[in-house]
Amino acid sequence: MLNQIDKNLLKEIAGLHDLPQGAFNIRKNGVGLARQSVEGITITPKTDRPGIDIVVDPGVTGQSVHIPVILTDTGVHDVVYNTFEIGAGADVLIVAGCGIHNEGSEKSQHDGIHEFFIRKGARIRYVEKHYGEGGGTGERVLNPVTILHLEEGATAELEMVQIRGVSNTERKTEVHQGPHSRLIVNERLLTHEQQYAYSDIVVHLEGEQSSAEVQSRSVGQDRSVQIFKVGLIGYGPCKGHVACDSIIMGAADIRSQPELWAKSGDAELTHEASIGKLAGDQIIKLMTFGLTEEEAIRTLLEGYLK
Repeated sequence: MLNQIDKNLLKEIAGLHDLPQGAFNIRKNGVGLARQSVEGITITPKTDRPGIDIVVDPGVTGQSVHIPVILTDTGVHDVVYNTFEIGAGADVLIVAGCGIHNEGSEKSQHDGIHEFFIRKGARIRYVEKHYGEGGGTGERVLNPVTILHLEEGATAELEMVQIRGVSNTERKTEVHQGPHSRLIVNERLLTHEQQYAYSDIVVHLEGEQSSAEVQSRSVGQDRSVQIFKVGLIGYGPCKGHVACDSIIMGAADIRSQPELWAKSGDAELTHEASIGKLAGDQIIKLMTFGLTEEEAIRTLLEGYLK
């Protein structure tokens, strides 16, 4: 069912070497390739548009859901709408992401719209990795949209990773938080050559004592362009913090635009941002251990983006 290219892509974006255990849905070139539900987690295709509904029953813990997407045909434009219903008190890992292998001259593109309803006291860890490869001249484009609704006491931890290979990406994330809910976002990004990456995160801290932590680490190389925008909006007693750190190399262009918006005197919102270059003494120190300059830089960047 899976050829070697498919397996390579699934390994890069989801750590899979074959079909996973537990609940999963694998999509390839715009159609469902394989799907499996398990006790407590149901995955069903939508009837009105492309996509799936994932329902996690209340109280389900220790389970995982894999929903990777792969594109291996050139000229494909895949759009999918996925809806997640996470029952009260559940605690699950969701592994998503998209990998594109483009050997042709036409653009291959995936637009994934994911909406989460995380009920009272539930928790998710959501991992989304993007990866591109192939020797063709066609672009590899990924445009994810993530919308989260957190009820009272809910927690969402998002890990969003894109390391090389993606020509163009526009990522939009919108979060609405209820009382005592918690959001953690960790975004890691590396661009090179002429690549373009735009990330726009808006967090509505609507519930009392809700909290949000958003951290972005990025590396821009060659003539690539990065734009990172994040807005925290506090409506009452809440806490939010943004940290944006970037390393710029070559003739890259990096813009960091954090915004804090307090609609209440009880909102506590902070941010820090920095853009700089690799420290020369760190490179020299690694070279004294026998690494070439290129190896030293690669080692430092890998550590920075972990």
